[in-house]
Amino acid sequence: MAKDNEIQYKWKDRKRIIFGLPWSFTRYRLTDEKLIVKTGFLSTKEDETRLYRIMDVTLKRSLGERLWGLGTIHICSADKSTPEFDIKRIKKSEAIKNLISDMVESERERKRVSGREFMGSDDAYDDDAEL
Repeated sequence: MAKDNEIQYKWKDRKRIIFGLPWSFTRYRLTDEKLIVKTGFLSTKEDETRLYRIMDVTLKRSLGERLWGLGTIHICSADKSTPEFDIKRIKKSEAIKNLISDMVESERERKRVSGREFMGSDDAYDDDAEL
């Protein structure tokens, strides 16, 4: 039974290495609002990207990945600390890519955010600029 303060994940997996086995210290987790990538064993690093900031989701599958039923999802986001990253060698990669895409669109609609808000540089338009 889950406690009220526990995070409910829509999906979670680990990066897989040899023979498609999850012998890796990279974990991926997806919630309703963010995608979390945690790496490391003794020293760890956790990156999170808000779903509404994700701009593009691409599936890449090398021959080796296809042989083992894996795939890599490439994410482009408007996040300054992690503008591009990969969710490497995961199972059911096509279904996960579609899940992420659908959740990104739902979160954008919920927050009323459109792709136009991320286009161009930060300095292209400044409300406080003097005329």
